[in-house]
Amino acid sequence: MHLLLFLFFGLVLLLLLCVEASNSSAGCFQIEREALVQFKRALQDPSGRLSSWTGNHCCQWKGVTCSPETGNVIRLDLRNPFNLTYPEYLMLANEAEAYNYSCLSGHIHPSLLQLKHLQYLDLSVNNFQQIPIPDFIGNLSELKYLNLSHASFAGMVPTQLRNLKNLEYLDLYPYSYLVAFPERIWVSEASWMSGLSSLKYLNLGNVNLSLISTAWLDALHKLPSLVELRLPGCGLRTFPQFLPSLNLTSLQVLHLYNNHFNSSIPHWLFNITTLVELNLMNSELTGPVSSYAWRNLCSIPTSIERLSLLEDLDLSANKLSGNIPEIIGQLESLTYLDLFGNSWVGNISESHFLSLKNLKVFSLSSVNKSLAFDVRQEWVPPFSLQVILVRDCQLGPKFPAWLETQKELVRITLIDDAISDSLPVWFWKFTPQIRWLELQNNQIHGTLPVSLSFTPGTVRVDVSSNRLEGLLPICSNVQSLSFSSNLFKGPIPSTIGQNMSASVVLELAGNSLNGEIPSSISEMKKLNLLDLSNNQLSGIIPKNWEGLEDMDTIDLSLNNLSGGIPGSMCSLPQLQVLKLSRNNLSGLLSDSLLNCTHVSSLDLGYNQFTGDIPSWIDEKLVSMGILILRANKLSGSLPESLCRLPDLHILDLAYNNLSGSLPTCLGNLSGLISFRPYSPVTNRVTYSQEVQLNVKGRQVDYTKILSVVNVIDMSVNNLQGQIPDGISKLSYMGTFNVSWNRLTGEIPAKIGDLKLLETLDLSCNQLSGPIPMSMPSMTALNYLNLSHNDLSGQIPLANQFQTFVDPSIYEGNPGLCGFPLPTSCSTPNDGHVDEDTQDDGDEENDGIDMLWFYTALAPGYVVGFWVVVGTLILKRTWRHAYFQFVDNMKDSIYSVITK
Repeated sequence: MHLLLFLFFGLVLLLLLCVEASNSSAGCFQIEREALVQFKRALQDPSGRLSSWTGNHCCQWKGVTCSPETGNVIRLDLRNPFNLTYPEYLMLANEAEAYNYSCLSGHIHPSLLQLKHLQYLDLSVNNFQQIPIPDFIGNLSELKYLNLSHASFAGMVPTQLRNLKNLEYLDLYPYSYLVAFPERIWVSEASWMSGLSSLKYLNLGNVNLSLISTAWLDALHKLPSLVELRLPGCGLRTFPQFLPSLNLTSLQVLHLYNNHFNSSIPHWLFNITTLVELNLMNSELTGPVSSYAWRNLCSIPTSIERLSLLEDLDLSANKLSGNIPEIIGQLESLTYLDLFGNSWVGNISESHFLSLKNLKVFSLSSVNKSLAFDVRQEWVPPFSLQVILVRDCQLGPKFPAWLETQKELVRITLIDDAISDSLPVWFWKFTPQIRWLELQNNQIHGTLPVSLSFTPGTVRVDVSSNRLEGLLPICSNVQSLSFSSNLFKGPIPSTIGQNMSASVVLELAGNSLNGEIPSSISEMKKLNLLDLSNNQLSGIIPKNWEGLEDMDTIDLSLNNLSGGIPGSMCSLPQLQVLKLSRNNLSGLLSDSLLNCTHVSSLDLGYNQFTGDIPSWIDEKLVSMGILILRANKLSGSLPESLCRLPDLHILDLAYNNLSGSLPTCLGNLSGLISFRPYSPVTNRVTYSQEVQLNVKGRQVDYTKILSVVNVIDMSVNNLQGQIPDGISKLSYMGTFNVSWNRLTGEIPAKIGDLKLLETLDLSCNQLSGPIPMSMPSMTALNYLNLSHNDLSGQIPLANQFQTFVDPSIYEGNPGLCGFPLPTSCSTPNDGHVDEDTQDDGDEENDGIDMLWFYTALAPGYVVGFWVVVGTLILKRTWRHAYFQFVDNMKDSIYSVITK
């Protein structure tokens, strides 16, 4: 009977517990529900991701998971589900807006501390707008998973995280998809990391660890359970070369790329035999090191053979040198091998690949081009590659026949590899599967098939800078196509627009193409970049450009095009760069510029445009940063509206028929007053904008540093009047050329304020007066031409003027005297000058000469004195040697005198 009663009450109790657990699972505990409500109230949720957080059943709220046993909240997953189709640096404006709308923001409420059983917290890919990581998270003692990555947190990582003894996963990668230059998360001391004794995954990528650069490894060395360690871009500068013991016995993934170690690869690293991934890319690793462990002057230790499980090895973009050891060919598990961007020498043989049967990606280059492939033409590799990238190596002269055996290739990049062969017939069998083909900068010759059909979505085909010839082939399904700098001839196929309607980039520059530009180009609706420059194209520019709404760069320069600029071309909504120079284009300039509203770089030089520079230029060309109208037939005066172009930093109006005076407002060109590097917003990937300018007395082509080139060139016109004093305010101007005009008056007295001016050409005008005393302070000046004016007085001798030793830069100024001219300032020009006046002049000139002499002498004396004395003060061994020498000399002289 007692047993039956016991069983009955036990069953009742069990039923009550089950009911309670069921109710808790459905409705959750009140204290946890209220904590979640408070947490939600502190957040901003524009897209309503937390709209389900109502009612009593919080375990059913989106992102909330409760324990099926106890009903406690154990998981909070609020990761932004937004699907990013681009990396953050390529995110389109409309996508960025949608992404921002989907983000949670606000602050993290400490009510989370009421979730005492919380094991999983994910707030990643949101936008918490640079707030610090809350300290109280370190008190969520049951946490096993914490992900705060890509969420715009900033500030110091709280050391309270050391309390999370159960934490197995920690990701604090700070960069947001919305903040271009975020404040970084940083770590002040390393000890908190060693407290995370259960940690298996740690990602502190781009967290600033520079303050613990010498202690990071000691702290992490105490985490024996660690499986993945990711510390890319952390500002680490110390890579310890020796470890007394090795505790990282479970480590499989080690990412230390984008740091600043400036040391060799430590030998102990290759004792972590569990490694599957090792990424040391771009970490300033050096070599070779000659020792017992490092044979044959290799930067890669032969002990790498111990890493038998290694699948991914990335040592690219370092300073490694010497030979690549053949032992690397014994790593049977290797699928990814990247040795790109180092200074390898020697040979790559078949032994380097002997056992690499699983290799899928192979990337290699030698910065000094001293690495040669030494394999047989009939060699059959053990692997089947998907990607091969070999650059700046001696892979040729024959085209590598072994590639024919690689049936899975989707990317072939063989750039600058000394290949001087024709492409074999079998090579084109790859086109249905290839998505990326680069063969540029070789000597590949021969013709291409008339039609090449690549797999849909092929990203890039580039065979530029070779010696390919014949007619231009049609390539379908290619997003970016470059056939530039070859020997192709004949017309551009008239159906190119229909066949390449999906193309984004089309580069055919530097060939011998002739005929007209086909109007079918207007059907390439996705085109961003069109470069047909440096050919023999003729006829007029097609008129139908309306549908090319993504076009940002058009280069048709160096052809024989005629007619005007179609209004539909210049009015393209995304057009930033328009280069039509060196053609036979004509028409009124005002009509040609009227629709160029969005253009920031316009080069119409060396054409036949006529008329005035329109006065409305500041209203229509508001984004103009580069304006080149050189060598046309422009007339009229310079409008003051030019001064109101805020971004203008290159203005070239040389070789026209412009008249009138220089605008007095030139000093208001804000693009030359402050540092505002030109940076057009384009989607260009391959095109390097090139601008030819007359700088330092010669034509110079600018590409890479174009953004910081600042030039005003108005030479060879009919400009009159004075040089405005305001130009002295253009402190970032690098070149000022107004030669071959009819300018009068004196050189502005404050012209010396142009501290960054490198080129000054005022020659062939009618300028008078002295060379301003401020000019020697122009210490950046390295080209000067003041010839053929009416300048007078003493030529300065200080600073840069001591280097201007060519007298021709002053010739044609009969009133100038002093070095480097043969006319001394103390020599009279007229033999009938009164004797007293002559004496007074001589004394005055002698005084000026002596002033300049002592001005030039004094700095040299001071520098020389302190070089000697300073060295003796700072270098004790030299000081002792010097005084020992003096003592010896004294003794020698004394002995000679006393004899």
